[in-house]
Amino acid sequence: MSSEATNPIKNFKTYRLIVPIIIGLGVASYMLFKNFKPGAFDGVEFTLQSALWLGLALLMVVVRDVAYMVRIRVLTDNFLSWKKSFQVIMIWEFASAVIPPSLGGGFAVAIYVLNREKIELGKSVAVILFSSLLDGIFLGVMGPVAYFLAGGESLFLNLNIKVPQFLSFFINEKSIAFTFWLVYFALLFYKLVVAFALFIDAKAVKKLLVGVFRLPILKRFAMAAQTTGDEMILASAELKGKKFSYWFKAILTTFISWSARFLIINFIIAAFSPGYINHLVLYSKQIIIGIINIISPTPGGSGLAEIMFSQFFKAELQNNLTLASALALLWRLISYYPYIFAGVIILPRWLKRVYAQSA
Repeated sequence: MSSEATNPIKNFKTYRLIVPIIIGLGVASYMLFKNFKPGAFDGVEFTLQSALWLGLALLMVVVRDVAYMVRIRVLTDNFLSWKKSFQVIMIWEFASAVIPPSLGGGFAVAIYVLNREKIELGKSVAVILFSSLLDGIFLGVMGPVAYFLAGGESLFLNLNIKVPQFLSFFINEKSIAFTFWLVYFALLFYKLVVAFALFIDAKAVKKLLVGVFRLPILKRFAMAAQTTGDEMILASAELKGKKFSYWFKAILTTFISWSARFLIINFIIAAFSPGYINHLVLYSKQIIIGIINIISPTPGGSGLAEIMFSQFFKAELQNNLTLASALALLWRLISYYPYIFAGVIILPRWLKRVYAQSA
């Protein structure tokens, strides 16, 4: 492996910016048009309390990003300044917004960005791979808890989810509970393999990966498997000997950032819901959505996220699908689209800086 990470940004195409916006706004607009009923917003009042709830939703966006910044500083042993940490997180979030979750989101981009910030490749890989593992720990711990707090199987009985044909096998009112557990255990298995590689025997995992991907049906991915194995070996060496405070701060900031991410919806619904809200159930539903959305083939989960929002949270909005569709769009406008626009502004400036430094 070369001393500098392969550049995943040079192959970036402008259409990647347009696609998630068109999909997300298109689906949200279609849902509003399809579900619109005259008088749907008659019972909705925007009060000072509503403004305070929305203010909290915006605050959670800030908390989420600050927690990520603290985590990236902890994992890089404070090598990055606050300004550079902000740029790294914004570019990482930008990449995750325009790359499908099923393709790893912004994983490769994040490694490249850290490497260009003069962090050795081994440490860059370790930071991003360990970050991914930490996210997996959160979902692995909270997934089953959320499932049962949100109502278990009964949660999926009253859904009327309509998705594109290519997703209908996985996401429909009959199979969605099965899909949740399938994705959850696949994620858990992958994270356990990563944990074994990072903390026990990375070389054994590389040998297993290379062996599996020698099979004829998987041979085309053999080079990627080889690279992944090398990355795990590098990451494992970097993580050895870390102090307890390193692990504690990393796990704490992970739970804070994910909790803030999910509380955004809690506060948006609280701002407009006319009835009682069980915030624990709302929070739990979002974890379930987050796990299912991992299989989304669209950039940043565009389209599927909006559909699932309207279906999972319609009960809290008295089955007002028009309002649910509108809030789904508001949610994405607060928590998703800003990263696309931030990336468009920050990425060119960051590229100019890092390449000027290396000239």
